[in-house]
Amino acid sequence: MCSFRLSALAIAAMALCALAALAAPAQVVDPLELRIEVYGFAGFHVLTNRTRVVASGDRYTIATDLDTRGIASVFVDLTSHSEVHGRLVKGGVQPAGYHAEVRRNGTDRNYRIDYRADGSVASDQTPPVAALQSATAADQMRGTVDQLTAFYLLERQLAQRGTCALVVPVFDGLGRYNLRFTNAGSETLSPEGRQHFSGPTQACNVKREDVDGFPTDQASGTYKRGKIWYARLGGGDKMAPVRMEFDTEFGSVQGYLGELRGAGLNLRFID
Repeated sequence: MCSFRLSALAIAAMALCALAALAAPAQVVDPLELRIEVYGFAGFHVLTNRTRVVASGDRYTIATDLDTRGIASVFVDLTSHSEVHGRLVKGGVQPAGYHAEVRRNGTDRNYRIDYRADGSVASDQTPPVAALQSATAADQMRGTVDQLTAFYLLERQLAQRGTCALVVPVFDGLGRYNLRFTNAGSETLSPEGRQHFSGPTQACNVKREDVDGFPTDQASGTYKRGKIWYARLGGGDKMAPVRMEFDTEFGSVQGYLGELRGAGLNLRFID
């Protein structure tokens, strides 16, 4: 069970970055705030995700906070804060800087990434990771984005073009991988478990394709594939992930949108 918990929490920390990708129009200055609840084996509540998104003019900022809940804290005490800021450009999104602070069972890890105009990426980690300082690693990081921006790209495309088909190169401060998104069709969801959301959604499959030569956090594990359901909330042009599921070798983890506030919306799906 311990291995499952660690893996499930790692998935949540990565996959729930999709929340940050709520596709708000560029002129919106009212922050969007989301709360996601994550459940693992036998329906145990394992994690809460709180995300804040601000898009104004040609700028965006996404901040996500995670902390363990319930029985999960017996196996791993996890809190983290990650944040990215950047620019909204024609046809895409360009991050400028990303940082994350993670505390797991009393051990701190920090990651920082800077994105340069020529496409190169500068990063540092605390404690340092020697494998990321090579010229080969630097070349493979070129043109990547952080994990928050990767899902932001997906959901802006989904809102504007109605398709999930996208491949995004990602460097998250430690690992290098591609996120391959594909269409999974339209589905009408019914209330499930503690969440009382119902309505039409568009589903996207996601597959993680790791690049050889980069380190991974073996203590946490990660997902290889998953599925995310997006809904157009409030009758407007905002697409939000309302439900998600990710598979691991230890089992599956499910995430549910519990609350969304801002930009004229005040929605609660989990009491």
